[in-house]
Amino acid sequence: MGGMNAVPASRSRVILTAVCSALLLMGLGGWATQLGPWYYALQQPAWRPPDWLFGPAWTLIYLCACTAAVLAWEAEPSATGRRWQLALWALNGALNLAWSVLFFTLQRPDWALMEVGPLWLSILALCLVLRRASGRAAALLLPYLAWVAFAATLNASIVRLNPVLAS
Repeated sequence: MGGMNAVPASRSRVILTAVCSALLLMGLGGWATQLGPWYYALQQPAWRPPDWLFGPAWTLIYLCACTAAVLAWEAEPSATGRRWQLALWALNGALNLAWSVLFFTLQRPDWALMEVGPLWLSILALCLVLRRASGRAAALLLPYLAWVAFAATLNASIVRLNPVLAS
């Protein structure tokens, strides 16, 4: 009954897991990222993007990450390789969420700046590990890598422009 276009059950589970994980992380990150008086009182660099750009940028990043996760999972022939993928995705998700909590919830851009290095390195590690299974999967993470590098630069500028926050 399924026909040639039917998605195998195992692939459906992989896609569902990737999408649900991304939606959970997006939800938690959105919950931690409350823009309020504290945030709007910060001195910001003139080149900071408008608020409306962050939602579409992160949506695209998560879409690329989900696609990368599915491609790499399906292309990885070994259970050990898949375990590495899962471990790195979990580490990356935790670091991604931690940055939002540090910056927005705890209102500590200085701590977030210290944390963004490990976050960026976790994306680089994902690129390297996923590349062994799928070059396309690794390439799909390059926008994420670039955005976090940009975010680190923005974070550093905010810390520099608001020295009282580091006390």
